[in-house]
Amino acid sequence: MSDIEGLVNALLKKNEQHDSIIQRLCDEFLVYKNISSEQALDMAKAVFNEVLVSNKSLGGFLGELLSVPESNASMHDLGVGCRGEGDFFVHCLLAEISSLEGEEEGGVGVGSSKILMGPLDQDDAGAVHGENDIIVIAVDGMHSRLSDFPFIAGFHVARASLRDVYVKGAIPVAMLTDVHLADDGDVGKLFDFSAGIRAVSELSKVPLVAGSTLRVGGDMVIGNRLVSCVGTVGVIPKYSTLASRKNIRPSDKVLMTEGAGGGTITTTAIYNDYYDAIIETLNVQFIRACEALHKEELFSNIHALADWTNGGIRGDISEICKTAKVGIKVDERKIEALLNEKVLRMLKELSIDYLGVSMDALLIFCPENVVDPVLDCIKRIGVKIDVIGEVISNPKKGILIDKNGEEKDLHPKFREAGYTDVKKLVGENPPENKEELMERAREAARLAVEKAEKVVKFIKQRQNFSE
Repeated sequence: MSDIEGLVNALLKKNEQHDSIIQRLCDEFLVYKNISSEQALDMAKAVFNEVLVSNKSLGGFLGELLSVPESNASMHDLGVGCRGEGDFFVHCLLAEISSLEGEEEGGVGVGSSKILMGPLDQDDAGAVHGENDIIVIAVDGMHSRLSDFPFIAGFHVARASLRDVYVKGAIPVAMLTDVHLADDGDVGKLFDFSAGIRAVSELSKVPLVAGSTLRVGGDMVIGNRLVSCVGTVGVIPKYSTLASRKNIRPSDKVLMTEGAGGGTITTTAIYNDYYDAIIETLNVQFIRACEALHKEELFSNIHALADWTNGGIRGDISEICKTAKVGIKVDERKIEALLNEKVLRMLKELSIDYLGVSMDALLIFCPENVVDPVLDCIKRIGVKIDVIGEVISNPKKGILIDKNGEEKDLHPKFREAGYTDVKKLVGENPPENKEELMERAREAARLAVEKAEKVVKFIKQRQNFSE
């Protein structure tokens, strides 16, 4: 895929000659398009001229509106999407931008809805209180390396979205999707992706009811890259409560169900020639476990649930400790016993830290008197589960009891464990100027909020907006 608009901007910043830039665009068009050199030249000139016009320097309010508060810290620099320390940091800034004053106290609402769990909670999903129900909403993006494997991409992103709603104690009632395919992508990719969602929908009995389909970047991105997301809406039944991470208490036991991974493990298998491991990810054990807990009406006795995804259990436990202000101690031997043998063997043979990648297992935090009913409930449906640890008061961090019985800090790396050759080359460690990059990102986030406030003020004044 080639972002031809981005390419022009990048080459202009490098002070490339205009004729040279246009020729480079011609070469890009001829890679993906079955057109003549003359047609490629016409397209290249049109793109180049549009970019020049769009870069016109404007002052005043309009100039500020169209400018970007640049941080000079890239997605790569901060490891965004790589589910480690850098990614969590950026998501915290996004949460601050998205949240309105008073939201953390549950005081912000529109109409009859009141926010119960918002971006600042850094939880698996969001929740609002309607007139009679608690509504839970979550959205997940498909794994970027599964663009050429749309069915499995759709399957795993739909399943992930459902999980995020289930772990808040809700019953999913509907899914929605947004799919973007680049200009030269075969529409068969759209159908294959949708079929992957359909399979999960049929297995879970949760319908896909809405969606949007567009091109990636319109005319300005050529190639066949697919990007998408699936969202889920759920409702918490009357017998249940919102299973927020903030409810976790010291002395809670930590239970875990079997895990075989999803999009990340599938990607690992495809790009490392372990294709047999893909089959292990084709299951809905997580969903079946949550459905069983609902059937037995056990959610009201469970303090919180989470799914082992972001940055592996290293990242999940670290974030949970921050949110709940507790410590969590887990046993590596108990964890390994619950992981799919074929998947675990693949990760070990590839020297991939399985604690740092998504394994799609269910983590349950509950009082000791609830442990046996939960274990019995899930074992009855044929899903493996065991107690892997406990919640402690101090220290307020994750602790791993390794195979030798020694305690070690369980903390996330700057990026998730490298599970492809490219990711291994990028590495898991932070850049040397990490603090400087983060400070610049903080300032860019502050400027973004400032812009939003100015635009709101402008619209209110211009349209005689009354409170």
